[in-house]
Amino acid sequence: MDHKICLKVNTDLNASSEILSWFEQINQTLMINQKIWWQCQTLLIEGFANIVEHAHNNLPRETPIEIEVCLSNQQIEIRIFSQGKPFDLEKELRETSELEDNDQERGRGLKIMSAIADKLSYERTTDNRYCLFISKFY
Repeated sequence: MDHKICLKVNTDLNASSEILSWFEQINQTLMINQKIWWQCQTLLIEGFANIVEHAHNNLPRETPIEIEVCLSNQQIEIRIFSQGKPFDLEKELRETSELEDNDQERGRGLKIMSAIADKLSYERTTDNRYCLFISKFY
């Protein structure tokens, strides 16, 4: 990876604007295609919101969420580290209706992320956290 940035925020949806401002610095180097950039912003904020609303929903607001973004000349990798409960991303994606058939309030974000990302996973790390991994080629 050519460029890497890291950020730590509290478990608070109000941090979204701070996250997007911070994320802008990664686009200063390559000036990524606007459509791809918008998709990456969507992936980042949707992933963050899912961590806050689901993985950290019973944890104190002060519980940190760490975000790491790595940029190369062909892809962006986003890692969002959480301390919440286990979650079977693959199972949830299989059991959630497709976007065009989904009129529920919940679950659409994961389907959107799955459709936009080139790789999407949620796995336990060696330090007993969880990592939402998102990769997007451009």
